[in-house]
Amino acid sequence: MSIRVMVADDQELLRAGFHMILDAQPDMEVIAEAADGAEAVSLARELRPDVVLMDIRMPRVDGLQATRRLAGPDVADPVKVLVLTTFDLDDYVYEALRAGASGFLLKDLRREELVNAVRVVAAGEALLAPSITKRLIGEFARRPRPPRSAPPSLGSLTAREREVLSLIARGQSNAEIAATLVIGEQTVKTHVSNVLSKLYLRDRVHAVIMAYEVGLVRPETP
Repeated sequence: MSIRVMVADDQELLRAGFHMILDAQPDMEVIAEAADGAEAVSLARELRPDVVLMDIRMPRVDGLQATRRLAGPDVADPVKVLVLTTFDLDDYVYEALRAGASGFLLKDLRREELVNAVRVVAAGEALLAPSITKRLIGEFARRPRPPRSAPPSLGSLTAREREVLSLIARGQSNAEIAATLVIGEQTVKTHVSNVLSKLYLRDRVHAVIMAYEVGLVRPETP
């Protein structure tokens, strides 16, 4: 089955470029384009794409608001949103992820990175460019928020699962976690799955947010 994608961007040439790249893949189909956030929300609710490729800066309703309406914590049946933006929008990273985005990438990515990102998000995983992960951590360091209370479910994690959560929060991939802990990558995947399930988290992006918000990991920690 093809991955059904919708592209939302107010720049027609960018929409056409993303459309062409993704539609050329044997396992993808671009089913709609939207020129602003309001249109993106309307079309996504009607067509239920597997992934929405969402720009941040758009007229009428921006990509941040559109993401919240489609994938926010109060949405019963969320749509997977992959946010694309430029380097000068660091302040939006944290809020976009809080709004429910499953991934955040920079627009200067290569063609194969875009295609892979859509596949990863469609498969139910979360995805952040390494540089975005660093910016997200920097957001906590620059503008610290009062720690929120740790959820009771945090106590259900084993010592190893807490280690894995801490490494996820530092932006490590499964392969990097496996190397750090000297365990198999499949074992890491099992631990990650257990962490998300026990903490009722949608994906590893939101695990990063929770780990910093409750003070499990601090930005100044090496």
